[in-house]
Amino acid sequence: MTNPLLSDWTGPFSLPPFGALQDDDFAPAFEAALTEARANIRAISDNPEAPGFANTIEAMEGAEALLDRVAGVFYNLSGADSTPAREALMRDLAPKMAAFSSEVTMNRALFERIDTLWQGREGLGLAPEQARVLELYHQMFVRAGAALDGEAANRMAAIKERLAVLSTAFSQNLLADERDWFRPLTEADLEGLPEFVVAAAHAAGQERGQDGPVLTLNRSLIVPFLQFSPRRDLREIAYEAWVARGANGGETDNRENAAEILRLREERAHFLGFANFAAFKLDTEMAKTPDQVRDLLMRVWAPAKAKAEADAATLTAMMHADGINGDLEAWDWRYYSEKRRVAEHDFDEAALKPYLSLNAMIGAAFDTASRLFGLEFREIDGPFYHPDVRGWEVTRKGKHVAVFLGDYFARASKRSGAWCSAMRSQKKLGGETAPIVVNVCNFTKGAPALLSYDDARTLFHEFGHALHQMLSDVTYQLISGTSVARDFVELPSQLYEHWLEVPAVLEKHARHWKTGEPMPKALLDKLLAASTYDQGFATVEYVASALVDLEFHDGPAPSDPMAKQDEVLAAIGLPKAIRMRHATPHFAHVFSGDGYSAGYYSYMWSEVMDADAFAAFEEAGDVFDPVTADRLEQFILSAGGSRPADELYLEFRGKMPGVEALLKGRGLLEPA
Repeated sequence: MTNPLLSDWTGPFSLPPFGALQDDDFAPAFEAALTEARANIRAISDNPEAPGFANTIEAMEGAEALLDRVAGVFYNLSGADSTPAREALMRDLAPKMAAFSSEVTMNRALFERIDTLWQGREGLGLAPEQARVLELYHQMFVRAGAALDGEAANRMAAIKERLAVLSTAFSQNLLADERDWFRPLTEADLEGLPEFVVAAAHAAGQERGQDGPVLTLNRSLIVPFLQFSPRRDLREIAYEAWVARGANGGETDNRENAAEILRLREERAHFLGFANFAAFKLDTEMAKTPDQVRDLLMRVWAPAKAKAEADAATLTAMMHADGINGDLEAWDWRYYSEKRRVAEHDFDEAALKPYLSLNAMIGAAFDTASRLFGLEFREIDGPFYHPDVRGWEVTRKGKHVAVFLGDYFARASKRSGAWCSAMRSQKKLGGETAPIVVNVCNFTKGAPALLSYDDARTLFHEFGHALHQMLSDVTYQLISGTSVARDFVELPSQLYEHWLEVPAVLEKHARHWKTGEPMPKALLDKLLAASTYDQGFATVEYVASALVDLEFHDGPAPSDPMAKQDEVLAAIGLPKAIRMRHATPHFAHVFSGDGYSAGYYSYMWSEVMDADAFAAFEEAGDVFDPVTADRLEQFILSAGGSRPADELYLEFRGKMPGVEALLKGRGLLEPA
């Protein structure tokens, strides 16, 4: 029978044929796609004609089209809905895909063609976008080791294969620990919990095949449990299980994987002439150097730590008033912080959730995009890759723009966190190609699904990434959508979060799921007044993780990453009752691939810009100002990687921002 992955996709919007796919289809599809890609690359490198932009760069853009199509489906499904067969294939593919990548980037004849074009670029008459694509191809090949010879080239290829194996193992170990741990809860264990937490625990029990409620390591369940459970003993058990992911010994322990990954990254950087991996990684980012990153993080660290320590003293006093002596612990912070928020702001998270149904927040995200960019969303039928997935056609003025898929609920087959990806990226070369964009979250399923404010912010964040993909308007896939500097990619997502705090958005969409009544103004005012509450804690746990990531890579690779982690945290004086947001054994941003390695700081680097970018709308006197929205789309959302990130931001805003807007936005700026 014909493999559905290799056939033309003739269904609506040329979506993948999800209903026809079987796990057994993927391996032969990859083999066929790799064979075709190798033949295409060989035809380019062996072409007897003199290198030109069309016969080399544009040919490269289409050489792996089938492989991109197969991989776009498989890797999305592997993260969002893994099966034993998919996990096994992931392990098998990791070294094969890395080997293929090395074959391409270390193909000397191919690199010579690209280098010839690069050296003679001034005489090629290239359009600006073409010149940028040539620059990025040349940069990509050089940074991949294309200029290496002999044993150095062989070793570089071996390093990349081994890193692919290790990062896959890291991800799968983490998923296994998250999937396998749960704790049954008795009725006594549920006492004091809001109804939404009780309902989530029962839903988790059903999903795990249990007779009663359970506690899992899904963030949307464990965080509210830590916020509301009066049972300190259970909070400690839950918290320690949560932070022990990847460090439980046995086959799923990630500590040795992390150590080897760091050693190999350092060796890779040395081959390419860099002092360490951080210097290599940051060379193409906006930050440029580790010192620039460290300076930003430490400027934020000092006021955040001072705020957190003052908050810790208050929370400790509250705990002692409850008759619990001793120190405030990490599993106490959220519980007493929630009690303090209720006391000081008269704000109760449980009272908020009925107004933040998933459907309402999806509607709010869509309506905001419609008001800013004229987009319209029409729900479409599947089948998609899982029954929980929903789909929408995105149009503007009647023209098809994209297909958007939303996969919102936690399940044991899905890795933790939230992310945006594209099953198909926008491009114009070879004909207009509209993107298929996916948002994946891990919200607790309910009838209806009710979100915390943090969940709603996550939904808006990931939809900001989706807009970056959907509104992309470039010719070449290499620079499409989110293909930008890592410390720029979070700007659209973090900027979009600001519209969730716009009173007009909440007044229109934050309506009680049962009655349809709008959120009471008093509750809305309390929500907005408490928007910077506990930012000392949030900033400290984030910056601690970012500094550990930076120090892992800015210098000799540590033989014992856990000891290095402790050394860094001791040096900065991490408050006792706060842990890193992501401890090393489950720091997937850093060890499940190279994306955020030496780059976890990028959320804060982008936050400096997103605070300033939203200020542009405020200065215009209208947070939906059409002129500012047009500039945002033209210079940020549609431009992809067609120009360096700092140039694009300057075009949009006219100046680069300082850290003050970030500190103000987090409530960490001392009053004048």
